Amino acid sequence: MHQSQTARNKAVVLDFLTTAFSSKDFTALDQYLHPDYIQHNPFIPPAKAGLRTFIAELPDATRYEPGAIIAEGDLVMVHGRYSGGLDAPLLGVDIFRFEDGLVVEHWDVLQDEVAAQDTVAGHPMFTNPQAPQA
Repeated sequence: MHQSQTARNKAVVLDFLTTAFSSKDFTALDQYLHPDYIQHNPFIPPAKAGLRTFIAELPDATRYEPGAIIAEGDLVMVHGRYSGGLDAPLLGVDIFRFEDGLVVEHWDVLQDEVAAQDTVAGHPMFTNPQAPQA
C-alpha cells in the first residue's frame, strides 16, 4: 500500500528531529531538508548549514522526544520535548512546511517545562499520545 503524502511528511519530521537532535546524525538533514531551507528560529543561523552548526554545538546529552503530531496539506506540527544538557527541558511546537517532498521552512514556539506538581492544574505539560499506555 502506498503511504499518503501527509503520513510520509509526519514520518520525515519524526525521523529528522529524533536522529538530528538525539543522535547528532546529520544524514536526515541532508536527506530531508530542501536546498532553500528557511529557518525562522531567532537563535539558529540561516539555512541547512546553520541548523547543522547549531545542533552540533548542543551538549551530547541533548535528546528529542516527540509527542502529539498533526499534519495537513504541506504543514506538519509536532509537540515535543528537548532535554539533556539544558538548564531545564524545553517544550516546543515545531511547524514544518514541505515543498517538493522536502522540509523547506521551519517555525517554533518554545517554553521551559514546569513539573506537573508545580502547575496550577497539576497536569503535565507534555504527554505522548503515541506512546503505549500503561
